[in-house]
Amino acid sequence: MTSPALPYETVGDGVESRNAAWSFGGTTPQHFDSHVSKSVPRYKDGHEIVLSLSDFFVKSDSTCYELGSSTGTLTRQLALRHCASTKWVGIDVEDAMTCQANTLLSAAPQPNVSFVTDDILTFDYQKSDLIVAYYTVQFVHPRIRQALFDRIYEALNWGGAFIMFEKVRGPDARFQDILSSLYVDYKRDQGYSADEILAKTRSLKGVLEPFSTAGNIDLLSRAGFKDITTVFKYICFEGFFCIK
Repeated sequence: MTSPALPYETVGDGVESRNAAWSFGGTTPQHFDSHVSKSVPRYKDGHEIVLSLSDFFVKSDSTCYELGSSTGTLTRQLALRHCASTKWVGIDVEDAMTCQANTLLSAAPQPNVSFVTDDILTFDYQKSDLIVAYYTVQFVHPRIRQALFDRIYEALNWGGAFIMFEKVRGPDARFQDILSSLYVDYKRDQGYSADEILAKTRSLKGVLEPFSTAGNIDLLSRAGFKDITTVFKYICFEGFFCIK
């Protein structure tokens, strides 16, 4: 006998999900930008950091990628910042996200920008001067995460940069408890109800798998990166800046 599907629960901002079944598909793309900008601290400030760092690496003939580009907001901002001959490709595994990104792109066309639905682990990358993963790798299954970092390193030109923002776990249980509590307080301050916060936490079980700072650096180092630094840190969110 098949068990009935668990009911949808609201996680805030018009987004709904089920227990252990968070998805970026369905109707999520229509509400994504408003939801993520509230639920991830300093989300737009992180965009500004990525934009500023890009100035040191993007050339007129560069090919650059955003992995997990969602609605394409950051990719479009990067393209606007640099010359029209630079090629920008946003990749997302969710077709609904790609459709939303292309809809927004069609409203303000940028000929050097494209959005594709594909798997970032198997995508056929051209050599790149800049690759960005903005709160994306945390959703890649841990068993294949090292393979993704290996591919990113291989895809970069020598001297190219990889910028990765992630939710991170604390280095031990005590720190993790404190950081988790602070993040719950943050979400309450953003106006989310206790039920919405709990529903979001339940929906991400087995879907969002953050590593610690040390865990991320270990993976990056094994891929070949030797020059790694932190460019952003707020509670349990961190920006990593790596140069090949």
